[in-house]
Amino acid sequence: MDRYESEGPKDLSGAQLAAMRRTLTSGRGALTRRSVLRAGGVGALGVGAMAALSGCGIPPAKREGGAQSSDDHSDKEKTLSFSNWTEYMDVSEDEKSRPTLVEFTKRTGIKVKYTEDINDNVEFFGKIQPQLAAGQPTGRDLISVTDWLAGRMIRLGWAQKLDASLLPNAYANLSAQFRSPDWDPGRAYSYPWTGISTVIAYNSKATGGKKVDSVAQLLDDPTLKGRVGFLTEMRDTVGMALLDLGKDPGKFTDADFDAAIGRLQKGVDKKQIRRFTGNDYTSDLDKGDLAACLAWAGDVIQLQAGNPDIKYAIPAAGYITSSDNLLVPAGARHQKNATRLIDYYYEPPVAAQLAAYINYVCPVEGVAPELAKIDPALASNTLIIPDRAMAAKSHAFRSLSAAEEKAYEEKFAKLIGA
Repeated sequence: MDRYESEGPKDLSGAQLAAMRRTLTSGRGALTRRSVLRAGGVGALGVGAMAALSGCGIPPAKREGGAQSSDDHSDKEKTLSFSNWTEYMDVSEDEKSRPTLVEFTKRTGIKVKYTEDINDNVEFFGKIQPQLAAGQPTGRDLISVTDWLAGRMIRLGWAQKLDASLLPNAYANLSAQFRSPDWDPGRAYSYPWTGISTVIAYNSKATGGKKVDSVAQLLDDPTLKGRVGFLTEMRDTVGMALLDLGKDPGKFTDADFDAAIGRLQKGVDKKQIRRFTGNDYTSDLDKGDLAACLAWAGDVIQLQAGNPDIKYAIPAAGYITSSDNLLVPAGARHQKNATRLIDYYYEPPVAAQLAAYINYVCPVEGVAPELAKIDPALASNTLIIPDRAMAAKSHAFRSLSAAEEKAYEEKFAKLIGA
């Protein structure tokens, strides 16, 4: 049983609570996607959100095998409600409409109530968990949540199995690297909205023109001493260290995890690592205070727009990738309409229009020619459209048991001094 499904906040370790707060205040949970370098609101991790995440003893509606399909009103009600992250949808030049949604309505007659009410996974889950646990509809037909929460909702039976007959484009065009996560093998319940890649970024001016392209170099190159950054997100930092040690983040053991922590600890002890950061590394990297660091690809694209010295590298050992995923929650009133919208965004011309705006990894195969019509530079950017070589190097951090997550977060907290 997942720790959040059975335990309240009081039962979580200090390390686990700290990890949650890091995610929300400075980690990926704090990113406002395209607006990462602008002012953006972030949901706070309060007692209410924490209590909702834990479940506080409320039993799940159903376990294993997904939610029972509720009555679908799609044929009679040409509408759907879609909750998404902020700045995660294309917007017209006058900022008065969302072109791809407008086109979907023109084509299908289905009106989309689009709401940007997801600032972080924990806060959003706090909004919908009471209804899901009580077997009541959330008022949403489609949501976008990150891997770990998507997996949890599927395990709890709070996500509906998708009708494959309504997903011809999604099935045909989903990129191979996103096809079978361990929390939803074969994508029976979810399809990715975007991918999030962890890479190495460096300021070529600060490195004296030297390329930085491996975790080993980050940890051992004496010319970088005291100017290296790693992330406060455990899965990203430890995952990249595991890869550098020749271990698969999707299959590692306790001993492998300990070896990665030990490798990073040496970097701390000899003061090679300046600090562990959330997304606030962007300012230090831009100024050159950090010569090189682990970074999220969306940040790199935004930084490069204003600073030609910002470069990135994909280690030969590989890199960590995750995704934000579309789910139809239990009790949704318009499952068919929501599924049709998922499939619509897997049409390459539509996917290209979305990718051109949000600049995250596009999970749709065959999108490059369409994106080139909009912006050739974006179409050739492998941080948005990974080529085969890059996609082959992507690795997902495996799902963790309750015991593993507690133990790993405690060891990681000790490493980073949290």
